[in-house]
Amino acid sequence: MLTIRPFHLTDESVVVDLWKRVGLTRPWNDPHKDILRKLTVQSEGFLVGEVEGRIVASVMAGYEGHRGWINYLAVDPDCQKLGYGRALMAHAEHWLLAQGCPKVSLQIRKDNLEAIAFYAHLGFTEDAAVSLGKRLISDE
Repeated sequence: MLTIRPFHLTDESVVVDLWKRVGLTRPWNDPHKDILRKLTVQSEGFLVGEVEGRIVASVMAGYEGHRGWINYLAVDPDCQKLGYGRALMAHAEHWLLAQGCPKVSLQIRKDNLEAIAFYAHLGFTEDAAVSLGKRLISDE
């Protein structure tokens, strides 16, 4: 049974290892810095999922007044296809709705077909938008 709870700073190394194992980290994004940044802004939207005391999943949710965002949804490869990702997303969506969030968005790398299928199954559709980005602070 999955237990969902807020992230604690003592979870950091386990969560970063999880993100690495599922391929969410990139050399230009320091996951430790991403965690510290999230802890300063709506830290209650940073959740982990545990089974028998072991962290097996994570998600970061945030709302900036216009739309909600989902980042770092990860489920341990040994625990995928058990409903844990769905449960975390439902919890995050419930939290976003409680904040007054009317729409949630997320970004997926184009070659991550499995993630695209997962989110499509949850009711997400592709927006007619182009995602652009600009680094303001380098993590390197």
